[in-house]
Amino acid sequence: MTDCRHRWEMTNIRFGFVSFERCHHCKGLRTFFSPEYRPFLGEEYLEDAHHWRLVESAQSFQFDLRCSRCAHVESFSDLMGLMHCTGCLPACGVDVLRQRFESTRTWIVVAFGFLTEGPRGPQPILPHKLQMLTDYFNQRRDTSRSRIAVVSFDLISEYSVCRGDFLHDVGMLSQEPPQDRRSPFGDQP
Repeated sequence: MTDCRHRWEMTNIRFGFVSFERCHHCKGLRTFFSPEYRPFLGEEYLEDAHHWRLVESAQSFQFDLRCSRCAHVESFSDLMGLMHCTGCLPACGVDVLRQRFESTRTWIVVAFGFLTEGPRGPQPILPHKLQMLTDYFNQRRDTSRSRIAVVSFDLISEYSVCRGDFLHDVGMLSQEPPQDRRSPFGDQP
């Protein structure tokens, strides 16, 4: 990379769903991103020695980051989605960080990569990509009030019981144009 003080913007945004499949034979878990909704939870199919069953699906989006100053584009095709930690597993590495950083008003966002069956297992999101995501979110906020820290999903102790929430844009898949949002505090000047 160059000596550019990058100013990141999202590009190549793709909306869709992340799906989780479990093999009842080997207890494997894997994930994939699809631009199409797969509504058939419980759908099963055979692939080699695996008996895959769709067990969960959630809205998500994929994107790349592009520097508006030097035009460098970094692919995030290895990123399944961004997740908010709900603190469901007290011993989980993500929740330990969440609690530690809470006093400094630093909020944790989890960069979740794809889960794959086999000896490789889940691959963590590379540290330089975590830093790019952290920079992207913090360059758009008043960091004197709070900050965002993006961490890799490999800190999650047990994926199968994690209750984190994937971040998505409300109405991102709607065919209708967005409605004007009304303030919950009534009409404001």
